[in-house]
Amino acid sequence: MDVYGLIGYPLSHSFSCSYFNERFQNEGIDAEYVNFEIPSIELLPEVVASTPNLVGLNVTIPYKEKVIHYLDFVSPEARAIGAVNVISVIHRGKTVQLKGYNSDVIGFTKSIKSMLEPFHKKALILGTGGASKAIDFGLRSLGLETVFVSRYERPGTIQYGKLTPEDVKEYNVIVNCTPCGMFPHTNECPPLPYEAMDSRNLLYDLIYNPNETMFMRKGAAQGAVVVNGLEMLLLQAFASWEFWQNR
Repeated sequence: MDVYGLIGYPLSHSFSCSYFNERFQNEGIDAEYVNFEIPSIELLPEVVASTPNLVGLNVTIPYKEKVIHYLDFVSPEARAIGAVNVISVIHRGKTVQLKGYNSDVIGFTKSIKSMLEPFHKKALILGTGGASKAIDFGLRSLGLETVFVSRYERPGTIQYGKLTPEDVKEYNVIVNCTPCGMFPHTNECPPLPYEAMDSRNLLYDLIYNPNETMFMRKGAAQGAVVVNGLEMLLLQAFASWEFWQNR
């Protein structure tokens, strides 16, 4: 039986395990999907060595960038993004090769493209982790200018406390790539001047649990268009499967 899995920490919020196992059962695929909750990326080789039937992995927080060091091949797109969330595990005799790809950018661009209007020209990306890099790549490929928003002083970023009402009107696409607002912390949201938002704002939250985050609710209250990350998640899962099958 082939084994697929997810590496990250923590994984209590994960959707992938139930999604793929249900798909395997429905389609008669002799495989199982397992959560590998590892507290350190240094444990990845141990996961691979102890799972001889492993053929594919997804990667989530906080390892999308750190995992690159452990891979034998990284696709040009994933290399340009600087983050990997799909790994194909190739067995060649006694040797094992790990090939890295990024399906986040595929899922995101396909899900947001139809929602973009001609007046959506600039975007704020909340967060600076691996997911935010894929979102930046995707938005720029769709022709938008982007700025990263961080809690900390970092080159090429703006801090939350410095965002003005004028900023959220000019950068009217706002994508939350942080875990802020994720279950069980559902009463939290990124600190933004929500009162300045209107119907020209598009708020996209990569979080899908809860279905509507505080970030989305506060934007919707001002008339903004809001969407969660469920469709992106499904689309990137489809793309993951394609990478695994075409290895």
